[in-house]
Amino acid sequence: MQTIKELFGKFVWFANGVLGADRYQKYLAYHRQSGCDHAPMTEKEFWRDYTDRMEKNPGSRCC
Repeated sequence: MQTIKELFGKFVWFANGVLGADRYQKYLAYHRQSGCDHAPMTEKEFWRDYTDRMEKNPGSRCC
């Protein structure tokens, strides 16, 4: 039987995926895999770049 702590951890992992909070971690993993020779963006730089790109290309957003 799983403990409450394990279930809560799984819920947090799921919620982060749905809400997009894990995007920076995915970016870092991709950066390591791709073999880029420059340092990865900081988390602040990443989110600034992400929001700038979303504003320039809104896609199917409603607002």
